[in-house]
Amino acid sequence: MLRLGDQAPDFTAETTEGKVQFHQWLGDKWGILFSHPRDFTPVCTTELGYVAKLKPEFDKRNVKAIGLSVDPVDSHKGWSADIKETQGAAVNFPIVADPDRKVANLYGMMHPSHDEVYTVRTVFVIDPAKKVRLMITYPQTCGRNFDEILRVIDSLQLTDKHKVATPVNWRQGEDVIIVPAVSDDEAKQKFPGFKTHKPYLRTTPQPK
Repeated sequence: MLRLGDQAPDFTAETTEGKVQFHQWLGDKWGILFSHPRDFTPVCTTELGYVAKLKPEFDKRNVKAIGLSVDPVDSHKGWSADIKETQGAAVNFPIVADPDRKVANLYGMMHPSHDEVYTVRTVFVIDPAKKVRLMITYPQTCGRNFDEILRVIDSLQLTDKHKVATPVNWRQGEDVIIVPAVSDDEAKQKFPGFKTHKPYLRTTPQPK
């Protein structure tokens, strides 16, 4: 079972954009790998259309998106036409064909409480070092919140660079928390003017 901080399994698979070797395809970028139970499903149709619309936001954050379902490439391409028609956005990222469930099993996408034939709807955020930084599993009836996934990526990228954490419901530009490992003396140097609410809770404007 994958855990946060584990190396994301590499794989080679056919996609709607040709054969992909996952780690090579990611290169030095962040990645979002997200699975779908099958093609031509209503909730996932709305999701893929929205992810396509988010490409400018992903590009700003150095992020590449890649989808997956157990259906073959020809099916994916037919579904992509429906997505463009109904969602007003053409799919602009690869969708992995995983009929033998090789990738699904590598990433633990087959769930015994769901239909054993199809993948559950999971999301993995993977950093440029190929480490798993976020995992979310959704029920098949609930559409994913990709705005939240963008928010988490913003937090991860910020906290990787600075000794801070992000509070509940944090958004870009809002105050952040100085991590407890930073002493007050160090905080005075790094975050002048920070506020101490409790010895364990200190906030500062978001570092640029």
